[in-house]
Amino acid sequence: MKKLVVLMLALIMTLSCVSALADNVKMDKLTFQFVPSKDADVIITGTANLPELVKAEMAKLGYDIGEVEISVGTSYEATGEAMSAGTIDVGWLPGGTYAIYSQNKEVDVILTATRAGLSNDSENPADWNGDANKTLPTDEQVTFYRALIYAAPSEKGKALAAKVNAGEQLTWDELNDCVWAVANTSSSAGYIYPTMWLMDHYDGKKISDLSSVITLGYADAFAQAASEQVDIVCCYADGRRDYETAWNLPVDQQDETGKQGMGREDSIWNEMNVIGVTPAIYNDTVAITTANPAVYNPEFINALQQALINIISTDEGAEIFSVYSHTGYAIASDSDYDGARQALTVVK
Repeated sequence: MKKLVVLMLALIMTLSCVSALADNVKMDKLTFQFVPSKDADVIITGTANLPELVKAEMAKLGYDIGEVEISVGTSYEATGEAMSAGTIDVGWLPGGTYAIYSQNKEVDVILTATRAGLSNDSENPADWNGDANKTLPTDEQVTFYRALIYAAPSEKGKALAAKVNAGEQLTWDELNDCVWAVANTSSSAGYIYPTMWLMDHYDGKKISDLSSVITLGYADAFAQAASEQVDIVCCYADGRRDYETAWNLPVDQQDETGKQGMGREDSIWNEMNVIGVTPAIYNDTVAITTANPAVYNPEFINALQQALINIISTDEGAEIFSVYSHTGYAIASDSDYDGARQALTVVK
């Protein structure tokens, strides 16, 4: 009798599942495309199991998808163009690319990639300075990072830092009298967002308006700051963490990652003082085309958001998305990327 009851319950559950699946929305095909931030072969290999995971999760959420096709665009712009035309349904777009193709509402963001946060997110530069305010990683997942404007331990850099740490405002003339080390013009943290910071604080003036600017990679920028050849460095917010050990090593030694020693005696936290904090730079997006009503509707978007969040929360999913260095996904809003759209003006 007990076996019969168990069999009947199993049959009822099976029939319920079949009935639920029968009510699912049917889709022949869903197309995903990744931008070529790494070799296409690496991305295709790394995401090989993603289609089956997506189909399984979406089935639980009300959608039976016949095929999930994954491809890699020939360029960032190629993926944006394909989404604009509706030939690609879902794309993994960097913030800057999303800003371009969202201006005319051709694509819409549904998720933002997350990364490990930092112990400090203050907009007051003085709060970042000194050993007591050393920037540490946290377990919190965040959807953005910031760029910082650092004063080097040169004579001029020290003067700037002293004013900021005393709560005083810097003048344009003081900044213009310094040697700036910046990254190339396409770098969000090393050029674009520091330019936006200048524009916001100094009546629209930009890095291009400064008297003395040199373009350096981050390693060279910190090395020249250590040797007091530059006064100001523009870099991402955890830049000092990356050069903390090398900062105090003799110049004829290297740290464990191969960074050359910079020969300073005091800590990088005491000597590289923050004098400016930029607006948030939002992480990569998962975006959706607005040209295909089968996918661009609230019900489908909600399901896909939940499916991708569920997938990346598993070990297998985390391994798949590690190809993009994504550790999680969070629900996103188009307004999160207003700063990225403003950055387009800076680039122009």
